[in-house]
Amino acid sequence: MPRQLTFDLPVRPALGREDFFVSPSNAEAVAMIDAPTLWPGRKLLLIGPEGAGKSHLAEVFAQERRAMIVAGGDLFYLFDIEKLPDAVVVEDAEKVAGRHEETLFHLHNRMAETGGLLLLTAGGAPGEWGLRLPDLLSRMQGTAVAKLNPPDDALLGAVLVKLFADRQISVAPTLIDWLLPRMDRSFAAARRLVAELDARALAKGGAVTRALAAEVLDSARPDAP
Repeated sequence: MPRQLTFDLPVRPALGREDFFVSPSNAEAVAMIDAPTLWPGRKLLLIGPEGAGKSHLAEVFAQERRAMIVAGGDLFYLFDIEKLPDAVVVEDAEKVAGRHEETLFHLHNRMAETGGLLLLTAGGAPGEWGLRLPDLLSRMQGTAVAKLNPPDDALLGAVLVKLFADRQISVAPTLIDWLLPRMDRSFAAARRLVAELDARALAKGGAVTRALAAEVLDSARPDAP
C-alpha cells in the first residue's frame, strides 16, 4: 500500500473566550484577568508552564480591552512609547533578559504614568528571568501575580479536546478518558501527543484511534526500542 502523503499545514488554535475551559486549577487566574481594575498598579504578571493557557488568556484580554500584544523578544518594535494604547500585553516577558530590559523598563514606567493596563506573561517568577537591570527586576517583583496551576483531569481533558479540534480532528470522548491516566500530565505533553497522533494518522490515512494512541504512547516510553 502506498504511503499517505502528509503536509505540514499550520495549526490555527481557537483563542476566543468561549474556547477557554475554566477549572479549579485556573479559575483564580481567570478571575484576575477579568478584573483589571483591581490590579495593584494596574499591572499583572500571568505565569504558568508551557501550554497552560497564558497566550489564550492574553488574547482574550487583548480582544476585550483592545490591547496591543508584543512578544518579549520583539520589544525593540516599541520605538514610540509615547503613542501606546491604553492596554499592552507583553508575552514571554522573560525573553527581555539581557536584550530588551531597558525597553520593558520604559514601557512599565510609561503605562504607570498614563494609567494604562499592563499584562505580562512568563513561564516563571521574575527572579528566574536572569534580569540584569535592578530597577526593572524591582518593578517586576512588585507586580501582582496570577498563576496557572498544573492541570486537573477536567482541564487536561478539555485541553486535549481543544488541541484535537484545532487540528480539525474529531475523537470519541472514550479516547480522551483512556488517554488521561496514561499520558504525561502536562500541557506540553498533551501538545506533543496530539501532534504525533495527527502526524501518524495522516501518514496511515486513517483516524485517531485507541490502537494508534497506544502505539504512540508505547513508542514514547524511555525503554521503547
